[in-house]
Amino acid sequence: MASSDCTLDPAALAAIAGERLDWRFKSLPADLWGLTLAEAAARRPGLFSGGFVGPVVVLEADAMEHNLRTMAEWCAQAGVRLAPHGKTTMAPQLFARQAEHGAWGLTAANASQLRIYRAFGVSRVLLANQLVDPAALRWLGAELDAHPEFEFSCWVDSVASVDLMTEALRGRRRQVDVLVELGGDDGRTGARDLDTALAIAEAAHASPALRLAGTGGYEGALAHDPGPESRRTVDTYLGRLRELTVAIGRRGLFAGLDQVIVTAGGSAYFDQVAAALTGDWDGLPVVPVLRSGAYLTHDDGFYRGISPLGEQPRIDGTPQLRSALRAWAQVTSRPTDDLALLTLGKRDASFDEGLPKPQWHRRPGEPAAKLAGHTVTALNDQHAFVALPPDSPLRVGDWVGLGLSHPCTVFDKWQLLPVVDGDTVVDFVRTYF
Repeated sequence: MASSDCTLDPAALAAIAGERLDWRFKSLPADLWGLTLAEAAARRPGLFSGGFVGPVVVLEADAMEHNLRTMAEWCAQAGVRLAPHGKTTMAPQLFARQAEHGAWGLTAANASQLRIYRAFGVSRVLLANQLVDPAALRWLGAELDAHPEFEFSCWVDSVASVDLMTEALRGRRRQVDVLVELGGDDGRTGARDLDTALAIAEAAHASPALRLAGTGGYEGALAHDPGPESRRTVDTYLGRLRELTVAIGRRGLFAGLDQVIVTAGGSAYFDQVAAALTGDWDGLPVVPVLRSGAYLTHDDGFYRGISPLGEQPRIDGTPQLRSALRAWAQVTSRPTDDLALLTLGKRDASFDEGLPKPQWHRRPGEPAAKLAGHTVTALNDQHAFVALPPDSPLRVGDWVGLGLSHPCTVFDKWQLLPVVDGDTVVDFVRTYF
């Protein structure tokens, strides 16, 4: 496997800009219907003056560019490669931006995501999961045989998964690269102990259909806050992943490889992952790969509180990430002095890792002003309940800008997101969930 950066198919990306807009895309101005994405972006419509209907979730261009640049520079300094998890956005236009900023590959979680990646020519994919479905494996085998430049690897965490893959891939010209996944107590998938993981490695090495290419895992399933105990749990797990990798190497199971992939790293503890996966590897040609994905937009909730580059940074000398996601919704009702209802609900915004946070207030013809002391207390399907302070300026018809938490469950609610520079829409990003 080469060490060059990830690439995508320019023609497939260009085709996105040619899709025509219509009623399928919520919040869009009706007078943009019939235009292509490129034509609509060229009009530079105003977010508040161009006919957009609330609610609308936007991507803020400056913050997103800051995050792309910040993460790319930090990874280069830390000596790790980045294969961001594309499931966060499922937006090939954003995949391309990540590739432009040096992404080594892209991470997927299942076969459907993988097929979308390949439709846009993603050249290197880590599937951070087991792949045992025979239909998916038959498709993968054919894709690898037809495209020798395509690089792929996935996880195995049992001898049974090795056997299923071997059977489904029988007769294919190319072997499929696999990484032994190490799990942890109370974690998700992955072998729970060193002996089991080594037995899986032996089985994968012996399979005629597979090539043992490294190890991997996910520390984020084992800890959920930035406290000392959680960080110790993460360090202990990463130490075990290193121990497993070296043990496999000493058995000669990586012999002949020009590089060994060792991958971990969500968006919460990537500083610790980088520290653990770099340095001496007992002579193994290890390529340490992070899979952090939420850095692209960051957020105003879960990741703001837990990221090493969040509001309480654990990395010196690197700028904090900035939230690039914002929802705008109108006040539709003020039934009491201390309650307002917004036109935003569970169908529009994330709610699994914290509720939206009212941050800005805007009235027609006036600039946006910061909003303090207002709290979203609940979401229905289409309404947000906002508790108001006694001096709240909100009136029916006003716009409220909200920070969001956990971008992974925001993007999947929007087929198309405007990209804004201030109040001007400068582009549109298409998602494929």
